[in-house]
Amino acid sequence: MELLLIRHSITAGNEKKQYIGATDQPLSEAGRQLAQTKHYPKPEKLWVSPMLRCRQTAELLFPDVTQVVVPELRECDFGTFEGKTWEQLREEPVYQAWMDGDRTITFPEGESLVSFFARCQKGMEWVTEQAQGIGFGAVVTHGGTIMAILEQYGVPKAPFYHWQVGNCGGFRVQVEQPLQLNSLEKFS
Repeated sequence: MELLLIRHSITAGNEKKQYIGATDQPLSEAGRQLAQTKHYPKPEKLWVSPMLRCRQTAELLFPDVTQVVVPELRECDFGTFEGKTWEQLREEPVYQAWMDGDRTITFPEGESLVSFFARCQKGMEWVTEQAQGIGFGAVVTHGGTIMAILEQYGVPKAPFYHWQVGNCGGFRVQVEQPLQLNSLEKFS
């Protein structure tokens, strides 16, 4: 089975380079326009993060496909870092630790990275169980979620930031069992 893992389109927060993990922003006009320029093959099944930006992206990309909402596929809750930019956070010790690769941090009033990674992996495991018997599906989610999933299950093995994609970009993967996602193509 093949899956497309697609990052949502552009939001106002993306345009300002803000962290908007748990903030439920809609697509900006630029985001709507970008999604309308994309032409991906129609999936047999479509899974989405519950966040508005993902559901709107999925509707624009695949208007005739029923969306299956998977709560575990939402982005990380950045807590008090929500809505802030790198410039605003660069002196924060927790932010510095995160940027240095510390996987044990918890965002102030937000989510721990340990729970974020575990949640994303659980969501992807559920999707691949539900996808048994189909040939082609799609997942519309967040950049961080895609990176967390592919760092764990992606082949070839690569670190978290290797799997970074732009808005409406993503990866086409071949799903193998036990769960392994063979990277076939990166698209933007």
